[in-house]
Amino acid sequence: MQLELIRNATLKVTYGGHILLIDPYFAPRHSLPSFTGRSPNPMTELPRSIDDILEGVELVIVSHLHTDHFDAVAKERLPKSLPILCQPGDEVKIREAGFADVTPLSQSTVWQGMTITPRQGSHGVGPVVEKMGPVIGFTLEADGEPTVYWAGDTVLYPPVVETIRQISPEIIITHSCGARWDGDLIVMDDKQTLEVSRLAPQATVVATHMEALDHATVTRQDLRQAADAGGLAASRLLIPADGDTFHLGR
Repeated sequence: MQLELIRNATLKVTYGGHILLIDPYFAPRHSLPSFTGRSPNPMTELPRSIDDILEGVELVIVSHLHTDHFDAVAKERLPKSLPILCQPGDEVKIREAGFADVTPLSQSTVWQGMTITPRQGSHGVGPVVEKMGPVIGFTLEADGEPTVYWAGDTVLYPPVVETIRQISPEIIITHSCGARWDGDLIVMDDKQTLEVSRLAPQATVVATHMEALDHATVTRQDLRQAADAGGLAASRLLIPADGDTFHLGR
């Protein structure tokens, strides 16, 4: 498989011979409001043009409708004929945006020879979850490809641990910026990301969703320093910059 981090959670993935786009967030730098008063969002530009990013894309996966995962620019620029998989409940709003082929990912779905399975996520713990709303992660499986677990906008909590133990993924993609809402952690931070690596010694962890939003509390350097201090090899924890591409396989 080939994985390219575009920015934030947005990934372009070549898997099973097909190209997927995950959680498209195309807004220009500083075009959206701040979450904390520190900076307008997003804090960085896209690493390349939207036309280049969209080239070859055959399927879009939208994990939830927060603006940093599916924004107005993406709704405008994505071809309306592209198939979209989304979490159950979001399909109506996506169709209202003009998209014709929208399928809620309520169970394992086979698309072009790959199996895409929804996985539980929790956008924090406690009362903040009601503010954040529901989210999903998913797994990818296909002949000749590594099993991939895209955890999504979730903290490390029992269903995530159970997914790792159940499927023994070879690639785990985490959102590791330690974002907080009203002081509550709403995605993984450095400590939880390192715990994922300990839970899955067979896996390569790819830490994303960093240095793009002003409510993040963990930088790429913070995470690398924590990994080094914990004795985690750089080959087991990849921390891509925007625009970086990795070839990952068995």
